[in-house]
This record gives sequence, structure tokens and C-alpha cells, in this order.
Amino acid sequence: MDIILFCAVSAAFVTKQKLSCGGGFADTTNPDDLLVALQNGTTLNATEKVCTVDEDNVPTQNGHTRVEMRLKKMWHRATYIVIRHRDPADVDAGESDDDEHTYLLVQRRSNIKDYCPGKLDATPGGVVGYNESYECNAIREMAEEMNINVNDGTNKFSKLFTFPYQDELVRVWGGMFEVIYNGPLSGIKLQPEEVSEVIRLSINDIRRMAVENPDDWMPDSLHAIKLYLQFKSDRKLRRRLLKGYSNADLDRYSLRPKPEVIFFDCDDCLYFDGWQLANKLTAKIEEWCTSKKNLPPGEAYQLYKRHGTALRGLLAEGHMEDCEQEIDEYLKDVHDLPIDEHLSIDNELRDMILKIDPSIPKYIFTASVKDHAQRCLKALGIDDLFVEIIDVKSCNLATKHSTESFEAAMRIAGVTNPESCVFLDDSTKNIEAARKVGWRAFLVGRIGRDCGKPITSEHAEHEIDRIHDLPMILPEIFLHG
Repeated sequence: MDIILFCAVSAAFVTKQKLSCGGGFADTTNPDDLLVALQNGTTLNATEKVCTVDEDNVPTQNGHTRVEMRLKKMWHRATYIVIRHRDPADVDAGESDDDEHTYLLVQRRSNIKDYCPGKLDATPGGVVGYNESYECNAIREMAEEMNINVNDGTNKFSKLFTFPYQDELVRVWGGMFEVIYNGPLSGIKLQPEEVSEVIRLSINDIRRMAVENPDDWMPDSLHAIKLYLQFKSDRKLRRRLLKGYSNADLDRYSLRPKPEVIFFDCDDCLYFDGWQLANKLTAKIEEWCTSKKNLPPGEAYQLYKRHGTALRGLLAEGHMEDCEQEIDEYLKDVHDLPIDEHLSIDNELRDMILKIDPSIPKYIFTASVKDHAQRCLKALGIDDLFVEIIDVKSCNLATKHSTESFEAAMRIAGVTNPESCVFLDDSTKNIEAARKVGWRAFLVGRIGRDCGKPITSEHAEHEIDRIHDLPMILPEIFLHG
């Protein structure tokens, strides 16, 4: 942790001079004193006209004064700027995105501010003025408060997204920016009325300090940092921004909920044997339909295509009575497969699953029957790692091509927020159905069984070749260290 002592000392001296000469700006770090100052209109920039908005970020016609906005806790616009510092004197700085070696310039706000005076601000910026754009405000704030020129060709300046935030103190639509400052720390010049010091901290430092002393920080700034880190992680991992999800709308960006449950498909997802077991299952279904129901060859596959599963087709088209005994007989017969001949202990898979955050329950969600899934899990050596197997009977025979089965799985797992469900499956149709419900879906396996060619899904947040690659696309669910 590097404290810019020259800035801290200089700012303290200049601020004292400004206060003694200006007269009227009192210390507002005490909440009662701040309220009195706001009511008396004696806070810093009290009469400045600012951009107030409605809850959807539409500007009001005439704006409002800053003091009125603060007293009435009105929705308004403000900028939040992550200032990444790459010290030109550090020859090893490079382009690292590692949180331990990515350094931000953090401000400590002056004691005369009208909001969070004296607090640490990980995303310095300012309230957007009336008829001022987010971009113009961010450029101006960097120049005035930090002496950083984002247009001089040496520093990179980017707008990332806008987001709403509200708590008991503030309601704001934030414009998130990133500045990569490539100059020396000696180039930083502070605006003493606004900033008392600047601290150079790694992202890991900020995380640790925010946990140890959360009251030292602006709460909206900590929220903004979380959004920024999610945004950067999604970009780095090349996740799709899918409409309808928290991270998809860059004009109303928000945090994803933490995963509450992970649903694993079983066949051709937890293992891949070149579809040998799948082909034998298909052959069993074909044999059952031709021998037990006298259906013509190939009709079982047509039933599957029309109804999602052959069983649903048999029931829907009157080839089978809707009675538990016959359904159970069918399921038992077609899943009588030599699993041990095809699957064996997979220690790599077991180790990977064991590294998943144990607070997130894991379920098997399969279109087959529980006994079949149990035999597969036992053969792989992972039968003790899951809470429960949700099979076709658990879902009232609904196929995973429909939303009905996903809703049943949520009820069984006891979750209500679809976006907190992570789903891993090898079927693009299942992935599409999962997205319709609002689950976060990931395609496992990028070669199609029927076509033998590469497949993809526009409804998947990401895609991997094999389940063992899951840490590469969902690192946040794994324990590290």
C-alpha cells in the first residue's frame, strides 16, 4: 500500500488556507452538522445547478440546486471513475489484470463535502451539472480534482456503463468510466476543497480494507467497484451479454445474484464416451417401441423429435397408457445399459467438483431416471458430491426442452430467483429452454451428436469442450488457495 504523502501534506496545508480565506465552509463529518449546513445552504457548491433525473434516468426539465437534491434525496446523475495507475517508473508494471498488481488511485474526500465527507472514494468523480453530459463531467472532474488530462494521448479514457444505486442517503444514476493513468504520482495535483489525499491501492487492498473498516468508505463507491470488477471479468472471460440478465443492459447495469444452486446434466455432460451409451439408449428405445408397441422402425426417433422425448410421444399419441406401472417398465427397460463397460473413476472431475464453493448446493438434473444417473455417478466416483438427482419422474415426465421441467427443478431445489441457477448441459435445445426461464446456461461439448459438426448456442453465456474446463469460464464459484 503506497500512500502519496506529498499529496496528503500539500492538500492539508492548502485546504486550511482555503478555509480560513473562504469563511463559511465548516467541517461536515458529523451527520448532524452536515444536516444543519444543508438546511442553512452553507455547504460547498450549495447553489450549483445539477442534473436531477427520474427513476429511469430521464432528466428533469430544469434541474435542481445541489442542496435541494441532497435534502430531498433526489435521483441525480454522477460519475464514478476507476483510475488505474501504471507508474512509468515501474518497468515491470506491464498490462497485468491481476487484482494484486492492479493499482487504483483512491481519494479521501475533504471534510467539507456535502456527501460522505472524509470518506474514502475508490471511484472518484462528481455530480453531473445541469445540461452537462456524463463524459464532459468525467473529463472535467479528472482535470480539476487530480490534474489528469484524459485527452493528451498518454492516458486512456473509456465509458463503460450506467447504473442505478440507492440507499438511505442517496439515489443516483452513475456513469462508470475507466481512466488508465500512465503518469508519475508527482503529476497528481489535488483540488483541496474536494480532496484531502490520494492513496495508491491494489484491488486486493481495497477489498481487504472495505471488509475491515466498511464505514471508512463511500457505500456507492464500493458498489461501483463491484460492478466494475464484474464487468471486467465478463469481458476477460468473453461471456455473452444476454438480454434479460443483470449484466446485459449497459444502460441499467447491475450485479448478478450469487449462484444459489448448480444443476449438472448427467449423460454426455459429466462424461463423454463418444455417445456410445447414448447410442445404446437410443437403440433400446427403438427396440422397445418396435417389439412392445409394434411401431415401424424409426418411429421412436420421430416421436422424440415431435415431443422432446420418445416417452412423451408414446403417451401423447396414445401408444402407451398413462399409468405408473407401464411408464416404470419402459424406463427400466430402456435404461438397462452396461454403464461399467463405458465409464470409470474420473479423479480429475472429482477434484474439480470438490473445489466448488461448498455453500452452493449441486444437483443432477437429468432427462433419464434416477437409477441410471446413480449408476453413472458411482462409476465416475462422484456419487457422494450431489444433494439430489432430479430425474424425468421428478419433473412429471416433462422434457428439458420445455420450461416446465426447469420450474419443477427450482421447486425441488428451493430457489426462486432464476438468475441464481447455473445450468450445465450438452443440448442446445435444453440451453435455449433454460434461458427462457432465466437460468444462466453453459454449453458443455461443442460437437453435435446428430451432425458430428461444431455446434454453438446463442442462448449460452459461455461454451466449453468438456466439463473439466468449468473453472476457466466460472472461476468465481471455485475456492482459491
